Amino acid sequence: MKVVYRRMAKFLIIRFSSIGDIVLTTPVIRCIKNANKNNMVHYLTKNSYAALLTGNSNLDKIFSIQRNINEVLDELKTENYDYIIDLHNNLRSTIVKLKLNVKSFSFNKLNFKKWLYVKTKLNYLPSIHIVDRYLDTLSALKILNDGKGLDFTIEENVSIDVPQTHQENYVAFVIGGAHATKKMPRDKILTICKQIQQPILLIGGPQDKAVANFISKECGAKIFNTCGKFNLQQSALAIKKANVVITHDTGMMHIAAALNKKIISVWGNTVPEFGMYPYLTGVEKFENNIIIEVKNLKCRPCSKIGYDMCPKGHFNCMNKIDENEIIRHLN
Repeated sequence: MKVVYRRMAKFLIIRFSSIGDIVLTTPVIRCIKNANKNNMVHYLTKNSYAALLTGNSNLDKIFSIQRNINEVLDELKTENYDYIIDLHNNLRSTIVKLKLNVKSFSFNKLNFKKWLYVKTKLNYLPSIHIVDRYLDTLSALKILNDGKGLDFTIEENVSIDVPQTHQENYVAFVIGGAHATKKMPRDKILTICKQIQQPILLIGGPQDKAVANFISKECGAKIFNTCGKFNLQQSALAIKKANVVITHDTGMMHIAAALNKKIISVWGNTVPEFGMYPYLTGVEKFENNIIIEVKNLKCRPCSKIGYDMCPKGHFNCMNKIDENEIIRHLN
């Protein structure tokens, strides 16, 4: 049951980073707004991630910082918030809560259980997606999940310049990732691309250009390389237009989920059990969400985030991925 306020309530949501984590907070924004149309919802994040939220119609104001919360603290104090919803729960967000001194609700990051899983491989984490755990932070306010999934707005003026061959019926392959142990090796990506029948649009950042250039050279005209050429909004539009998205565990995976795409996600050192697999709802939850991973490795997960190289040296979590399984699901 939705809580009914006698007056407008004013909320400040805090999540400083990163791409995927912020996209995963969008149901919280929407459900607060839907609980009472007069609610005011503000958001505090880092400058580099504010653009993820600028098109969100459920937000009334966005505050962003470069490094220090003192950059916006005086302005935050003038807002007279009723509630702070702390979805980051770190030292920086704790300082904000102390300085503003209003009622706050903080997300339980379950760091000890994650650490235990990484160190001992004993999984005591709840079988619940992080989106639902974010929304549990609001349970005392009787604000419930509306079941409408994630939000991501592509601005109306965004366009992409791609060849005629890649304007429809193509596969978007997100080859990037925040850490090397979240990404398939170059030759494995190449093997997959060679077996894909459809045109392929490679998506990644400037750091992925070398790999993308190699794959383009080896595969020829069926590859169109956008790595380091498209900004975030353009990459999102390319994903929206794709038939299917192949992606590592990365922020673009969550944008693909927000755009309700068919997703084949490939997992290395991290595991879906951390609760950050693609958040799809309804029938799409089962039909459009294919998870590819090497199960029962004694060394996996080796981190809740990732490394620059495999700590064991063998990188079996990615080297043993079955390329044919990806192709089977794609077809």
